[in-house]
Amino acid sequence: MTTLDLSRADTPTSRPAATAATAGYATPEASAVLDVLLSRQSHWPLTEPGPANAELDLIVDTALRAPDHGNLRPWRFVTIRGEARGALGDLLVDLACARAPGEPRSAHAHRRQKAFAAPLVIALGAALSVHPKVPEVEQLLAAGAAAMNMLNAIHALGYGGFWATGPDSYEARLHDALGFAPNERLLGFLFVGTPKNPAQPPVRPARCAHVREWLPPQSA
Repeated sequence: MTTLDLSRADTPTSRPAATAATAGYATPEASAVLDVLLSRQSHWPLTEPGPANAELDLIVDTALRAPDHGNLRPWRFVTIRGEARGALGDLLVDLACARAPGEPRSAHAHRRQKAFAAPLVIALGAALSVHPKVPEVEQLLAAGAAAMNMLNAIHALGYGGFWATGPDSYEARLHDALGFAPNERLLGFLFVGTPKNPAQPPVRPARCAHVREWLPPQSA
């Protein structure tokens, strides 16, 4: 997840081909899936075309397969596309002006373009329930897992995706304008479309920096 800065794009550099990473270790079917997972990266900027309706249905269906303790189904998504992006852009300018009342509206006019940064914008939400066995953090994790499934599906379908947060994601006015209920939390936005520029493979972190094996202590 990335805090969106419109002055910067995701600029990955290099990575070995995913097919080389999976060769000899899996069936062709499994290798194809792993290649998709290993080659996914954030894309910015994005342009037309965006997913067709049938493709968007598939993307959402993958979200609904995310892990979900207690079958609470906390996932809530709001799609914004077409002319609706203009109304969203106007609202983003309003919010920026409210955060800086001493500045002229023209100083925040550029915020409107955020709504047009991709042909499809998906607001990510989580409906949080009070549950004796499923704490809030697990419900939020379920929503995060759903968003990751969506990003993988977006990539598998040949599109680019970018998960952004930023101050707008925490604005009560935006939460309400998008129709989220009081028990629902806005978690950011997925920007979805076609990458404008060819992707450069990213440098992946070393596994050893993130994985360790636990061994039980030796008895004396």
